[in-house]
Amino acid sequence: MQRRPLEKTAWTLAGIAFAMLLAACASTPEPDPTPIPRYASTFVPTSYPDLSDYPELVEVIDESEEAWAAAGALPGEESQASSSVQTRRAATAAHATILVGKAIYIEPLVRPFSTLKALYSLVIKSTASFARRMTIGSVQFARLEDDAIPDITNGPGMDLEAWESDLDELAGTATRGTVRFLIDGPEFFPRFIETIEEAEESVDIRTYIFDNDDYAVSVADLLRERSEDVDVRVLLDGIGALLGTQVDPEGMPADFRPPISMPSYLERGSDVRVRTSGNPWLTGDHTKSTIIDGKVAFLGGMNIGREYRYTWHDLMVEVSGPIVDVLQRDLDIAWSKASWLGDAAMLVSWMKSTRERADDVGDPVRVLVTRDHDSQIYRAKLAAIRRAQSFIYIENSYFSDDTILLELAKARRRGVDVRVILPADGNHAPLNYSNQVAINVMLRNGIRVFLYPGMSHVKAAIIDGWAIVGSANFDKLSLQINEELNIATSSPAPVADLMERVFLADFAISEEIDSPVDLNWTHHFAEFVSDEIL
Repeated sequence: MQRRPLEKTAWTLAGIAFAMLLAACASTPEPDPTPIPRYASTFVPTSYPDLSDYPELVEVIDESEEAWAAAGALPGEESQASSSVQTRRAATAAHATILVGKAIYIEPLVRPFSTLKALYSLVIKSTASFARRMTIGSVQFARLEDDAIPDITNGPGMDLEAWESDLDELAGTATRGTVRFLIDGPEFFPRFIETIEEAEESVDIRTYIFDNDDYAVSVADLLRERSEDVDVRVLLDGIGALLGTQVDPEGMPADFRPPISMPSYLERGSDVRVRTSGNPWLTGDHTKSTIIDGKVAFLGGMNIGREYRYTWHDLMVEVSGPIVDVLQRDLDIAWSKASWLGDAAMLVSWMKSTRERADDVGDPVRVLVTRDHDSQIYRAKLAAIRRAQSFIYIENSYFSDDTILLELAKARRRGVDVRVILPADGNHAPLNYSNQVAINVMLRNGIRVFLYPGMSHVKAAIIDGWAIVGSANFDKLSLQINEELNIATSSPAPVADLMERVFLADFAISEEIDSPVDLNWTHHFAEFVSDEIL
């Protein structure tokens, strides 16, 4: 059915306004004095299919390209893209309008099934979560907090064998693989670079943010170089690409000029293939995974950028064995979906039978995901918290899900030792305020809260000997809306390693909060926004 002009215009303007709000929420990474080689780049606009039936989008794109030209960033221009405020604003406006234009006009064309599914999921989950939040806040917590907080019982812990069996029904069967935790940039990135340099056949990268700072550009240059010899694919998220390039990290060389478009920088003069995931209804793909030669994979919380390499506390996992086949299939499906054939290509990729290798290698390990139709990570975390008898240790950046908070409070009142580590210096103001509201709720219910010095981007939990790590936060987007990727295991060796090197180490250097945080109306407003939108 043909849309009326007024309706089209309203959709376009509303979408652009929302995209500009996204741009304004960009984070400010922390500084590092280490210099990295300098690079500069220009922007090559994205090509589009025939959009003659959508004149509004054509007009938006034309205006966007004029903005790029004003920034001195169109192909063929000799001037380089400056990092000035004016250039950054022009680039942001162009990127935001293109992003929203694609979400409104192109996504329904090439990914009609995914777009409808995302809309249905958003409506149903948002309505349900709002009703649940009202009940939890006004009724369930009030009843719970009437009772005294018991002592910790030091129970025996849940039956892990029975738990793993139940997880087979809850979230699909487990596979096997070796698991190696890589803590912080100095452990992860040298290993990441080493595997790319040694790749013999393929390098597949799927990330939420591929930053445009000096370190990220050095990684991009390596990928461009390696594309001469091996197949290199990079899958980015549209919203992540916008948010990740808004603010230059402090500590970059003063004369460094960041590329305005990392997809264009990666592709220009190389054989790197880049695709950007669609963002139906402005949902995102928050997954971070890399697969080398189909043999070794990395997943976890780190994007590609200076703050992840130098200043933030974060966690990645290196895996090998049969689990890599599972991760490769997941990445291949996402890659197909991001093509111009969209849902049709995704269906063909999904129907391909990929045989998982039969190697009896490593430990039992399970892949858990969030999809708009399947919240495996959420279901598994809630079920584990409800079963816990001994301890629940969690470290996460963003903690705004009220159902998780309620179940943690119930667990503590069963005598379970519940501890949560949050960052002392978070990178998103609304979520920082929301965390502070959550801190007071946890303290009222006997949960021990620790603040990690600086920014911790770790996303990990151990519940009675069952460990889960990956890309998912404890918020609505990660648990119910965006695409996420975690792995989980109850094998003693990796769980003990995670306990010693992450949780015990971080408890030791973090500050425990023993008194409530002073709150005002802005904290509660931020909590509402975090619960309902973020």
